[in-house]
Amino acid sequence: MTINVTVWGENVHERQEEDVRRRYPDGIHGAIAAGLRERLGERVTVRTATMDEPSHGLTEKVLAGTDVLTWWGHAAHEEVSDEVVARVHERVLGGMGLLVFHSGHYSKIFRVLMGTTCTLTWRDAGERELVWTVDPAHPIAAGVPSPLVIEQHETYGEPFGIPAPDELVFISSFSGGEVFRGGCCYRRGKGRIFYFSPGDQKYPVFYHEGVLRVVANAVLWAAPPDGAGEPLRNAHTPITW
Repeated sequence: MTINVTVWGENVHERQEEDVRRRYPDGIHGAIAAGLRERLGERVTVRTATMDEPSHGLTEKVLAGTDVLTWWGHAAHEEVSDEVVARVHERVLGGMGLLVFHSGHYSKIFRVLMGTTCTLTWRDAGERELVWTVDPAHPIAAGVPSPLVIEQHETYGEPFGIPAPDELVFISSFSGGEVFRGGCCYRRGKGRIFYFSPGDQKYPVFYHEGVLRVVANAVLWAAPPDGAGEPLRNAHTPITW
């Protein structure tokens, strides 16, 4: 079965900041999409969508044909349409996989799925991050070095306002001493969700071989076994943030 992946990117930093545009000339979403195509080949079909498109590129038709949606956002969480969030939420409950990266922890869709604040501590000194595998038997950890070394990155730290993960795959430690639960798996309805903390726009993280291996593994893990899940047309789950 071919897995249909939609890579969603906010695409704000890339349009507004020259250094980010130089780093990611095809956008952060473009780098993630290229990494998936290279590593998963014919196992996936990959499309991209950005916030500046109609319906943020996430129409009912697009989502109906999506097995796994990846999400990167940072500067414009509150500008994401509530209608689109509700549409994605419904699809996740119906079986679509969702991968949320880095500052996407504070996106509307992640907060509603978690039901918590999803706040954390952070600072940015370009320090080294070590991503440690704590569940080496998990499919997302397959072929990933432990530690996975990111030489420079923004620092995230606990407390992280999330529910206890159903499965914790990775934790990160930073040169300044912080630790962070940076690889967390959840199930909501029929859908699988994976949060992975690396991916700040100031650093070339989405060209890192280890990071892209995690992302590729997570796509395979999150994909519904029989293709895109069915929308829950009669769902009445309240959406609040």
